Amino acid sequence: MSTTDTQPRRSIGAARNPDSHAAILAAAEEIFCESGYAGFSIEAVARRARAGKPTIYRWWPSKAHLLLDVYTRLKSSRMPDPDTGTLEGDIRSFLTELVRFWSGNTGGVYKSLIAEAQADHKAAEALQAYSIERTQHTAGMFERAKARGEMRADADSLAASDLMSAYAWKLLLTDRLADQADIIDKVTSILVRGLVK
Repeated sequence: MSTTDTQPRRSIGAARNPDSHAAILAAAEEIFCESGYAGFSIEAVARRARAGKPTIYRWWPSKAHLLLDVYTRLKSSRMPDPDTGTLEGDIRSFLTELVRFWSGNTGGVYKSLIAEAQADHKAAEALQAYSIERTQHTAGMFERAKARGEMRADADSLAASDLMSAYAWKLLLTDRLADQADIIDKVTSILVRGLVK
């Protein structure tokens, strides 16, 4: 191993050094995918990224914030936004792909984050901010349906997004992710009927 490999990366103060930032996220993602929540710690990430713990905490206030950042990056790369051209197709595709995504270790990690948020206010704040952002993002699917004239103009896109996500959360938290295709079809039909009439 060269001297460079064993030296910590240089910090440039409060500004994010792009190389260090990328190295930390890459190390965090590797540990996340290898070990799940149980093996994920700031110490492990710091060792693998050759970064100081103070640097990590300066950019991510808690383990939960860093883990959610990695989770979000994985979700963005592995679960593209559905755009099938119909509201029914979009809802079915969203739920099917989310259940598939959670069926790997990502589902277990997300459950652990929810559990940690019950006792850790930093984790709760991070999860709340993430949940709000995702609700707003997913609401775009319903806004597109309105623009197509497929959905009632007075239907609340944020509420629809929350209802759809609440169903998915129930499957995750009760370990019912497997063999849900038929139920997803039924839930999709119920949501569509409520939004278009």
